Amino acid sequence: MAKSSPMNPKSQTSSEHVLDKYRLKSEPYYLNIKNEADIFEKAYKARLPVMLKGPTGCGKTRFVQAMAYRLGRPIITVACHEDLSATDLVGRFLLEGEETVWHDGPLTTAVRHGAICYLDEVVEARKDTIVCIHPLTDDRRVLPIEKLGQLISAPDDFMLVISYNPGYQSVLKDLKQSTRQRFISLEFDYPPAEAEAQIVAREGGIDAGLARDLVKIGEKVRNLKGHGLEEGVSTRLLVYAAQMIASGIDAVTACEIAIASPITDDSELQRGIREIVTTVV
Repeated sequence: MAKSSPMNPKSQTSSEHVLDKYRLKSEPYYLNIKNEADIFEKAYKARLPVMLKGPTGCGKTRFVQAMAYRLGRPIITVACHEDLSATDLVGRFLLEGEETVWHDGPLTTAVRHGAICYLDEVVEARKDTIVCIHPLTDDRRVLPIEKLGQLISAPDDFMLVISYNPGYQSVLKDLKQSTRQRFISLEFDYPPAEAEAQIVAREGGIDAGLARDLVKIGEKVRNLKGHGLEEGVSTRLLVYAAQMIASGIDAVTACEIAIASPITDDSELQRGIREIVTTVV
């Protein structure tokens, strides 16, 4: 298999053009909770792959977007699912007119042109998909493309980031140790109350007092996890509730449609969440 070298300066102009649509036009809001931003930046400079672990809606994707903007790099995001194959990531030949033309997949585009590739909920993808990223996660930093007979070397600007929610994974869908031990890991959780209220107020467009009330509701609902709820209410849903309130919907209704209804279909649990809401707002 032929090995392709990193792109020369002449082809960098082409790379920049290819990556234009993956560049963030404005800085995403992200509140640094600990030292995760500093760790991520050092990992990028050391050319290390990063794994983000944490519950749904706690800010993993926003964090990666904010870091891509901070580092001045384009970000190619792939929402992984059970039908996602290695071919979907790497690329395929497609018929165009009377000839077949190779089209890079999102992972190959990121490797070839030096972008951050973010595989969101990676354990949802098929097993062959996960295996294909292994050569990119050690000192080789290469991507084999068997259909082209090529071995693409990742430039220094390339970075691989994966994320998943450990709370949702079964034994069959958990990451194998052979994959886990190729990444450094950052643990995410819902932010501390004061920080979460700041996020909800900023992103939801409401005042600080109401944001604190929504966070208090969120904390009480999260206490129901393991008592009928599979997962607590996410920071994302609290922001949705805030946005509904900011649009003119009353607080109780906003919490009904953004918190109680999305996280459970159980009528008793929904009733319990409504009681929590009415005691707070």
